[in-house]
Amino acid sequence: MLADTPQTGVLPPHPNSGPRRAPVGRGFPETTTRMERTFVMFKPDCLERGLLGRILSRFEEKGLRLVAMKMLRVTPALARQHYAEHVEKPFYPGLEEFITASPVVATIFAGPEVIRVVREMLGATSGLKAAAGTIRGDYSASRQMNLVHASDSPESAAREIGIYFKPDEIQSWDPSLACWLQAPGEV
Repeated sequence: MLADTPQTGVLPPHPNSGPRRAPVGRGFPETTTRMERTFVMFKPDCLERGLLGRILSRFEEKGLRLVAMKMLRVTPALARQHYAEHVEKPFYPGLEEFITASPVVATIFAGPEVIRVVREMLGATSGLKAAAGTIRGDYSASRQMNLVHASDSPESAAREIGIYFKPDEIQSWDPSLACWLQAPGEV
């Protein structure tokens, strides 16, 4: 459960002033959007090309909340666990070689409809087919070397988060600016 800040729209008081309130939109229907978590992995090509900061900032600028992050080297055993559904496919050896070639950065983002939002921001799996303006459309020209992996469903998010993170590595927090990202009733 999130703290009161996003629901009430009240920012913590600044030492030199009273409480501030986020603007309340007029004419917008009251909706309740489900808060979710998703697993996002910045792949070896992203790190090798020096794009981590640039791509990570796009998620933050969108208003998604980073709740866990770590840099690691994917081992062959970890690759087989993560890509279990692909291990028997003919392309798997090349995938394993790629994902274990350099470090990755594993993250968890939280936000309303975050699974869908992240996947739309990434664009089509193949950078050659991804629309301009998406992360892959702007920075990738490959199907395999497509910079970022993201969960495609709540079930895969839960499975992938469990593979890469222990519960005590995930931070629950409400940024002081959270009330400026969604209107009251949207979260």
